[in-house]
Amino acid sequence: MSTQPPRGLQVAALSLCIVGLLVSAYLTYEHFTASTTLACPNTGAINCAKVTSSEYSRLAGIPVALLGLLFFAGMTLLCAPQLWRSRSPWPGRARLAAATVGLLFVFYLVWAELFRINAICLWCTVVHALTLVLFAVVAVIQALAPTAVDRRIGAGR
Repeated sequence: MSTQPPRGLQVAALSLCIVGLLVSAYLTYEHFTASTTLACPNTGAINCAKVTSSEYSRLAGIPVALLGLLFFAGMTLLCAPQLWRSRSPWPGRARLAAATVGLLFVFYLVWAELFRINAICLWCTVVHALTLVLFAVVAVIQALAPTAVDRRIGAGR
């Protein structure tokens, strides 16, 4: 019995992490340079500048864009090929826990955009969608992971 998830799911998870890392890096750069090259309208319901400069763009003084960058950097490490080969259940559990925290934070941010800021940031929405899909992939991988009992049975014990 193989202890590794299907290779396609591994590649999907790592790819989502890398794309999320790139988009989050861009948003972090925009945050710290106060640039207006977000390629997003700055009026109406679609307004990246309003979202990224709102009171909700920081959590405990830390820019949310930087938190996203750190999240995707951590997830990229957790989805590295070396950790897929680990026989320990802890990398999988850490992936699922981190993806769950990321998804819960996305729910908070979407709530803030819709009901407090009254504007949507398209770049942020990309990050939100990537986080949602990453959570789904990680959850499926974790659901397919053999349990300790499965591994003992497969080893003939």
